[in-house]
Amino acid sequence: MVTDTAEGTATERTAETAAAGKNPEVAGVLLAAGGGRRLGGRPKALLEHRGRPLIEHAVRSLRDGGCGPLHVVLGAAAEEVRARADLSGCAVTVNPGWEEGMGSSLRLGLAALSATDADAALVLLVDQPGIGAEAVARVRLAYRSRTSLAAASYAGERGHPVLFGAERWADIAAGAVGDRGARAYLREHRDAITLVECSDVAEAYDIDTSQDLRHLE
Repeated sequence: MVTDTAEGTATERTAETAAAGKNPEVAGVLLAAGGGRRLGGRPKALLEHRGRPLIEHAVRSLRDGGCGPLHVVLGAAAEEVRARADLSGCAVTVNPGWEEGMGSSLRLGLAALSATDADAALVLLVDQPGIGAEAVARVRLAYRSRTSLAAASYAGERGHPVLFGAERWADIAAGAVGDRGARAYLREHRDAITLVECSDVAEAYDIDTSQDLRHLE
């Protein structure tokens, strides 16, 4: 499923960017607000992986994958995360309604970008340490215009990270409620999604339960 079409201002913006010799600005958005309810209330951002909080690995994946600026949405134990994790170079937003689900964090992340010049947002989840910079870079390169819609694919199944062109943010935010995030929007626009196969460079497991902790090192 691919789309490389763009209309109106999106086409003009892409042309202007190319003419100016500039690369598109793809911001990284890390959703890291979860409280780890099925992990006994251990915030996922602070789970230790390779000697550091899990959130630092996700930030590094976005940065090394070519995204910038970087925006992080915190929620559960936000002050502790700020104190223990190195989030230098990141804009941080705290979601006071994080218990409402991922949708509220996605809305805040996209809202934080609305005042920037970003052409697209690449969204990554903090609890997927098997997804690194290589997958981020591949999805980032799927950007074509401010109407782009792309996602990593694992053996043909859509996963994260996901790239949203700036002209789609308002509609995505409007439908981001509860734990659904952008799932409803992506389902409705599945024919417009560019799928980027990443199963050879990443693993799309989640850290949701105590059994999943075996993936951490």
